[in-house]
Amino acid sequence: MSSRARLTAFFAALAALVVVASVLAIVLRPAASGAAAPAAFDISAGLDDCGRGWRSADGAAATVPGGDQTFSVTNTTVGGIEVYLQAVDSKRVYLDLESLGAGAHATVRASLGAGRYRFVCLPADADPARGPTVIVGKAPPGSALTPGIVPVTRNDLIPVTKAYTAWVAGRLPTLQRQVAAVAADAEEGDLPAAKRDWLTAHTTYETLGGAYDAFGDLGEELDGLPRHGLTGFHLLESQLWHGAPALDVAASAHALVALVGKLQAQFADAQLDPGDVALRAHEIVEDAIQDGLTGATDAGSGTELAGIDANLTGAAAALAPLHDVLAGRYDRLAETQQALTQAQALVESFRAADGTWTPLSELDLNARERVDAALSHAAELLAPVAAICDPRRES
Repeated sequence: MSSRARLTAFFAALAALVVVASVLAIVLRPAASGAAAPAAFDISAGLDDCGRGWRSADGAAATVPGGDQTFSVTNTTVGGIEVYLQAVDSKRVYLDLESLGAGAHATVRASLGAGRYRFVCLPADADPARGPTVIVGKAPPGSALTPGIVPVTRNDLIPVTKAYTAWVAGRLPTLQRQVAAVAADAEEGDLPAAKRDWLTAHTTYETLGGAYDAFGDLGEELDGLPRHGLTGFHLLESQLWHGAPALDVAASAHALVALVGKLQAQFADAQLDPGDVALRAHEIVEDAIQDGLTGATDAGSGTELAGIDANLTGAAAALAPLHDVLAGRYDRLAETQQALTQAQALVESFRAADGTWTPLSELDLNARERVDAALSHAAELLAPVAAICDPRRES
């Protein structure tokens, strides 16, 4: 399953802010036990009939009661279409059905408060079609209303992408110097120094997770995981911690220097996809849980916690440029930032004053569970960021 698909499924399960659907029905908010059946409407989604079918029970007026609404939406065009349910005045989106195929149906539900709403139909190759304005009355007392969000466009994310790209580019010269230091240590036969400098360089690299897709095949060469065959940093790690001769270490270190040089040159022309930037913070923490916290990234150094610490730095760096975009859209942003800070403080509590880290294998069950819980909490809070910042077309 792709990262975007995993996030969409997770987001829906948490009763999140928007619905993303293709043909299958996705329920945004489960009905309360004993609640009245929601009002049900058959909605057309086409260029000439967008939003048709959402009217009063007698069909005489574009006015409906507030509260739960069930919409069976049918694409009446011959191509794919995206459909929003939008507040007319605030432009907030309450439902978003992506990639609804020709003739396909999707059943979704929302609970709406008083206001003016409309459906907006966005075919791939034509201008948006806007449905009629529907007046929604007050919702019954105690209704759990569906939250709406102001859509994020690709233009909103361009400054974010530029800021994050500049941050990554600014760290690559430092990484180059750090791997060169490892090579120099090995050339001198000082393998204890090479170990220390390897960890410094590797943790710098581990902060760059938000740009891994832009690294392409070089990323695999630089940091091939032990289970996939040792390359780059992990090959050097294995040699350093398993007693390889200094000449072998030096050869691998020089190869790593060359790879980082290629990366620096390649990244100078890289263009990150604005649509992917918001995925990265969650992906970084998710990977820290799946790979770092399971020991899958260790090739002998026992420094998994140092890598996780760097991952959390990278997640915070990927989230930071999104602040202005998220500030008015995600009411748990501050809590999310705090969760990252707290998780990192916990992980860093396992670093000694001399800079050495407790190996993951030496953590007791309680410590492992606390780290896992802290990372999982941060990942849970980061999951909605991707859905909120999923770029949407102007409507």
